[in-house]
Amino acid sequence: MNGKELALSPEDRLLLTASPHLKSPDSTPKIMWHVTASLVPVILVAVYYFGPSAVYVMAAATIGAMGTEYLFGPKKSLWDGSAAITGILLGLCLPAGFPLWMAFLGGAFGVGFGKLVFGGLGQNPFNPALVGRAFLQAAFPTAITTWPSGEMAWGAIRGPNFAIPLLSGEAGVDVVTAATPLGLWKFEGELTELLGLVIGRTGGSLGETSGILILICGGYLAARKYMNWRIPFGILLTVFVFAEALYLINGEVYPPPFFMLFSGGLMLGAVYMATDMVTSPVTNLGSWIYAVGIGILVVLIRIWGGLPEGVMYAILFMNAFVPFIDRATQPKVFGHTPPQKKVEEAKA
Repeated sequence: MNGKELALSPEDRLLLTASPHLKSPDSTPKIMWHVTASLVPVILVAVYYFGPSAVYVMAAATIGAMGTEYLFGPKKSLWDGSAAITGILLGLCLPAGFPLWMAFLGGAFGVGFGKLVFGGLGQNPFNPALVGRAFLQAAFPTAITTWPSGEMAWGAIRGPNFAIPLLSGEAGVDVVTAATPLGLWKFEGELTELLGLVIGRTGGSLGETSGILILICGGYLAARKYMNWRIPFGILLTVFVFAEALYLINGEVYPPPFFMLFSGGLMLGAVYMATDMVTSPVTNLGSWIYAVGIGILVVLIRIWGGLPEGVMYAILFMNAFVPFIDRATQPKVFGHTPPQKKVEEAKA
């Protein structure tokens, strides 16, 4: 290299870099915090219906998730937003009266055993928020299925939020409980009015607030391309078609399809849980297969399972099949000839 070449400005020199050469302006923190921001309306509606207890439960779960990320996660990983959204989503899966120490423990377990033990963000096979929820379901089945009534005064404590850890004390709080719409249908054969389900005026977890609002928030994420719209659309379509077929067979035994769509945590699970970029398929065909599998499992568990809700188990079960779905649905590589075809061509 001569002196003239050395004198070239950086703009005039040829720069050689490794692929990819086209880079998206979106980063992991940007996407995660956009998803978190899209949950703000859902959080506000949950607080409107359930009062301060909703804030306490979501805050405890989020602190548990972010605290575990801070203590055991990679450097600076706390600020990518993944732990925060894990805690918020877990909190939305819990009843308003859930003890705060349990919510904290669930957030810590979800991040610790649902993400960090696998190597951190991008390596986990299962949705961390649902891992935390599954742990709480197994460890504290009574507390997680005690649903406070939405008819209590707004500022009232909805249950044993401040119970002492590992003790059965109720913190001196009297709470009025109510069955969820799915529980009423499954165990008492009673259907909840559709309007109450759509706007969230029912008992249940904090995320069972407003199905239509969750769909609107999901539409925002899909428009920004932060979510593969095929997954929630495929799940909801599958549930609707399956439920409609059963309803036509025997409407006195099986619930109508719109009840199946707007009851329980289906909307929150379809829009925010199943679409997790790490634990969902990367191909469009794989996304359809994944979505149909979740939808079928949700209906099967709700109708013939021992529990009234099956969204969590359906998503976790299909998470396990994502690597196989991705492998089976990879598009054909341009210019690539399969080995078997090469042998056949050589013999010809």
